[in-house]
Amino acid sequence: MTVRITTVCLGNICRSPIAAAVLAAELADLDVEVDSMGTAGWHVGRGADPRALEALARAGYALDHTARQASAAALAHSDLVLAMDSENADDLRQLGVHAVLIRSFDPAADGVDVPDPYYGSSEDFDDVVTMIQASVAGVRQWLADAAAQA
Repeated sequence: MTVRITTVCLGNICRSPIAAAVLAAELADLDVEVDSMGTAGWHVGRGADPRALEALARAGYALDHTARQASAAALAHSDLVLAMDSENADDLRQLGVHAVLIRSFDPAADGVDVPDPYYGSSEDFDDVVTMIQASVAGVRQWLADAAAQA
């Protein structure tokens, strides 16, 4: 059975597309589908921020992305919704969607939020990639636990 994971940030052009690309690549050996959305609609229909694409390329990942806005209906078929920060998790809960903070899957995380790099430097985008990579093992374990319970 395919497990559907959706990553969610604010505008769906930086953090959540980065997370989707990293998770899709790192979990490619499993039966998972990964996509991303944003809680705000400002960038719907646009591609990922070029700095996000550059950070992904530096880390060896590729991404083909069109921004979408999250809604309860759009997330209804997701098995795991991963919010990039507490504010987006709260926005998702207000929609009636259960969301988990992605950094909760990293036992060594130094915080709960993936900071928004939009107004930052290319290094901030690289930091987002690193934070997502650090969460992959925990997400993989969650998938294994879910499969064992099925």
